Amino acid sequence: MNPKATVKAVCTSASKGERKKDVQQASFVTDHGIQGDGHAGPGHRQVSLLAMESIEKMRKAGLKVGPGDFAENLTTEGIILHTLPVGTVLQIGDVVMEVSQIGKLCHERCAIYYQAGDCVMPKEGIFTVVKSNGIIKSGDTIQVKKA
Repeated sequence: MNPKATVKAVCTSASKGERKKDVQQASFVTDHGIQGDGHAGPGHRQVSLLAMESIEKMRKAGLKVGPGDFAENLTTEGIILHTLPVGTVLQIGDVVMEVSQIGKLCHERCAIYYQAGDCVMPKEGIFTVVKSNGIIKSGDTIQVKKA
């Protein structure tokens, strides 16, 4: 039996380029992202997701990291995010999102890269656009609606 995919943390920051803090729940706005988050706005990278399983890889490399430390908005558990194709529709809590990008190009090496010699977000993080308003809370179930 497959484990249930859930939201482990909901993370925001006021500005880009900083670690995010777990705020437990947030309001998601259609075609914008998380209300009050520094990364929110129009475009195809409104909300970022990274699996706790990916963060665990960095912990095994000796880093003291946790949810939000890779600037992800949603830390998930029980789903291999980077295997979802672009266009996959996710239902998380009240919110519908569509996967818009897998991974990202890092133009500059971040502090995590210099500490560990690697970073998981460029390879294993994903980005989505918000398709419906709503609230997402830690513990919410993640359902893949269309792949």
